[in-house]
Amino acid sequence: MRSLALVLAFALCASTNQAAARDYGLHGAVWSIAEPDLLEQIHARLTHLEASGETARLNAALQRRTVAKVERPDPVSGLAHATTTRTWTFDPTITVSADIRDARGVVIIARGTKVNPLDTVPLRSPLVFLGGDDPAALDWAAAKFGKRHPKVILVSGAPLALMKARQMRVFFDQGGTLVRHFGIRAVPAVVEQKGRVLQITEQALKPAPARAS
Repeated sequence: MRSLALVLAFALCASTNQAAARDYGLHGAVWSIAEPDLLEQIHARLTHLEASGETARLNAALQRRTVAKVERPDPVSGLAHATTTRTWTFDPTITVSADIRDARGVVIIARGTKVNPLDTVPLRSPLVFLGGDDPAALDWAAAKFGKRHPKVILVSGAPLALMKARQMRVFFDQGGTLVRHFGIRAVPAVVEQKGRVLQITEQALKPAPARAS
């Protein structure tokens, strides 16, 4: 009986497989793919732009915008003109969050160690933050810090034109990273080293004396 059952089961499986493999042909209408190739569309669009001169126009516009951003970067937002003098100290000490190792894997600074960058890299020249379109601030910085070779850092204005006009090297605080780091809210402002801390001063300038008419 068991042998007969196995034979019947095998026959049933064989007939089922044959039925599953049967070719039923095609039913319904069949159409070829009508959508255009995406890469061909892109190529045709680029070819049209090139032939019409649109590519050259776009490239020229991009070049003009890039040059304009270099010559006059976006001013740092949120800064005021200093009307009162404000001074405070800034401690640059940090706590190392993970072991610092040398090339051989030896720990040179252990996690949890407090490190003051001024101990190894002192701030030799004052940092002077000011607006590049403020002649009074520029004159004040040159008179007060000229002999100390300050690092003039603009928060607005045209750095390249200023370097050419005043024959001085300037930097630009792109995005206001430095003023936010030091907590500066008004310019002109000066950052100087005092021992193991930095002294920061927002300097209110005296108004220029009135000229006789």
